[in-house]
Amino acid sequence: MSVREAHYDEDPIIRSDSGIGEDFASVAHRRLSRRDLMKAGLALALGAATLKPAGAKGAASAAGLSFVPISPSTGPQIATPPGYDWSTVARWGDAIRPGGAFTPGSEDSKAQENAFGYNADYVGYLPMPYGSEESRHGLLVVNNEYVNPELMFPSGKPGEFTEGQVRTMIAAVGLSVIEIKQDSDRDWGIVENSRYNRRLTADTPMEISGPARGSSWMKTKADPKGEIVLGTLGNCSAGKTPWGTVLSAEENIQDLFGRGKAVTDPALRASYDRYGIPDEDSYYGWEHIDPRFRADENPNEPMRFGWVVEVDPYDPEWTPVKRTSLGRFRHEAATTFVTRDQKVVMYSGDDAQFEYVYKFVCDTPYNAADRKANRGILDEGTLFVGKFNEDGTGEWMPLVQGQGPLTPANGFRTQADVVVNVRIAADLLGATKMDRPEDMEVNPVNKKLYIACTNNTRRGTGTRPGKDSMNPRNENRHGHVIEVTEAFDDHASHHFAWEHFLVCGDPEDPETYFAGYPKDRVAAISCPDNLAFDNLGNLWIATDGMSSTMKVHDGLFAVAVSGPERGLLKQFMACVPGAEVCGPEMTPDNKTLFLAIQHPGEGSTFGAPSTSWPGEQGPPRPSVIAIRKRDGGIIGS
Repeated sequence: MSVREAHYDEDPIIRSDSGIGEDFASVAHRRLSRRDLMKAGLALALGAATLKPAGAKGAASAAGLSFVPISPSTGPQIATPPGYDWSTVARWGDAIRPGGAFTPGSEDSKAQENAFGYNADYVGYLPMPYGSEESRHGLLVVNNEYVNPELMFPSGKPGEFTEGQVRTMIAAVGLSVIEIKQDSDRDWGIVENSRYNRRLTADTPMEISGPARGSSWMKTKADPKGEIVLGTLGNCSAGKTPWGTVLSAEENIQDLFGRGKAVTDPALRASYDRYGIPDEDSYYGWEHIDPRFRADENPNEPMRFGWVVEVDPYDPEWTPVKRTSLGRFRHEAATTFVTRDQKVVMYSGDDAQFEYVYKFVCDTPYNAADRKANRGILDEGTLFVGKFNEDGTGEWMPLVQGQGPLTPANGFRTQADVVVNVRIAADLLGATKMDRPEDMEVNPVNKKLYIACTNNTRRGTGTRPGKDSMNPRNENRHGHVIEVTEAFDDHASHHFAWEHFLVCGDPEDPETYFAGYPKDRVAAISCPDNLAFDNLGNLWIATDGMSSTMKVHDGLFAVAVSGPERGLLKQFMACVPGAEVCGPEMTPDNKTLFLAIQHPGEGSTFGAPSTSWPGEQGPPRPSVIAIRKRDGGIIGS
């Protein structure tokens, strides 16, 4: 997201000074020295809650990360440790349905609708058949977040794109679902003409469910009932549900709509301003071709995006659903977890500077015996926003109409008002403003929640909020990772404890912190974005922005979260010019690692690309790759 982020947040290119008065090492030492006392106090207040330090006995082992780490790269190809190979699984334009072979540079939207989409982000592997642990045959669900028109077409610019170019871009975003198999040579390939292969684009009909369904916010000329939306946009990260569906997170939708200046209704105006709908033309200029993206003609259309979309990869006939109970914001991830009493919890971050972290707790328990019975449980429950206290405690505050300041006097007459404008609701509750909270994942071994905060170079500048315990640096160039322990180890709890796991950057910088591990042995990392865990509970971190902050390619890193090597960060993979690494995902046996290589060549053009990856000629193609160990062993070993 390197080029887009500068535009979305109007953030200048990274600055060099932190502007911090007190050395971070001192702050970290003080925070950590009182950590156990704080946790004990919180546990006592909660009735002897099981809030254990992260390194407690029984937590994740550091075993399994014996690979030889690589050095940072500026080279033209993917770099992996000795003994590992990578191969391409799917590229932008690869046919996934009959008639779907798409030629880069063409304006053939029909072919693009049947071809693998652009700018892959989230990658989710679902074994075939459903319910199995099959690791050589499955469905791959991939988010196609956005487009780089300068790399898709030989000519054209925003406001001047042809209708064919705009229709092709609309067909290139959304999601790609493909059936894949591993052949006898250990490479992965798409199963041609599979009934499961399909595209969901910015034109695909989707249902609206939850409190916003049928509300005045959702009604348009084309959909006067406010029940059906055309398309999904800005699909960044995502998550898999226990019942085998995928929750695709709509993130940066604000740059797809333009001409909001003409909208004067006070409630709409407040929402437009808080969500960044532009007054003039949009970043991409689609509204010049498709009036659906003109806010002056369709003022409610932007309200129909920024949601979590549930998709059933195993059932191509099932209509995707936008689950409005989960709130509208720049969703990064939609991670689910099932509690001991079978409550389903979903975590999601709002990926923008000074935004919030959220979770949703379902009312209806998960039904493991009937997958279809779970399809509607995300429509009923409670949405919460996080407040992180300076002393290392925190609370989840309910975003419920009628509670606290969420009253008609403040513009919240119904729960639809809350979920459509959840950012405004969270502002009123005094939630903690974070440094671009992106992926949020639960460790399968120690059950802790890990939050990637990518960066925030505006913190402490001008009149903006300055550093605090949770976000410990002004002009935070490198980001950090927070470790959260829910009270009683219950993810439906309203209280939690938190601490820093990583404070990223050059290990020689005294502001950095690697879970207390000696910093002369760790890798340098910046801008943590996507997170994943292997079966042993080791954390894998994909980055987005190291080309700006460290002048090297983005990459994938691995680190143990407990044991004697807690904090020993090692670089496993490095990307190609102009690209970021997205969507780390492993097969159930942990012997294949899938990665999305997004926007390779960004910063260059179709006619003069900085790379032709993954081919030998032509423009670069965003792709999904598979990494395997040559001896067939476990990834990371």
